[in-house]
Amino acid sequence: MEKEPSRQSYQEYVEQITPKYNSPKNCIRAFLVGGVICTLGEIIKQIMMGSFHLKEDAAGNVVTLCLILLSVLATGLNFFPAIAKFGGAGCLVPITGFANSVAAPAIEYKKEGHVFGIGVKIFTIAGPVILFGVFTSWVFGFLYWVLKIWGIF
Repeated sequence: MEKEPSRQSYQEYVEQITPKYNSPKNCIRAFLVGGVICTLGEIIKQIMMGSFHLKEDAAGNVVTLCLILLSVLATGLNFFPAIAKFGGAGCLVPITGFANSVAAPAIEYKKEGHVFGIGVKIFTIAGPVILFGVFTSWVFGFLYWVLKIWGIF
């Protein structure tokens, strides 16, 4: 009859295989990567406003499009995972992370065809974010409307 492992040995096993994280180091890395992305965005914005004489809002739109394009290109060239591994939330939280979450499944499932591969799987990761974002904005919009009718806002 085989002896059942003890609770303590199981805990030791869990401690042994659980990855150890250095939170201050991860925060600094996220800050640096996020800062580089924001600095790049600001450089693009200043170029758009200075050289192309765009207004601030239009330049901001160009920055968004450029960061999305760069993120999708980095994903397609398999460079984004290395940045994400190093910078963590610093590159995953901004629009670059969202673009990666749409592009990565599309690239991964393209071999299954345009409809059953890309079409079905493109929003595997981003779909819930879009769904809950739209639903939450609807709920808060409705609450705002009700509170405005009652004269609270």
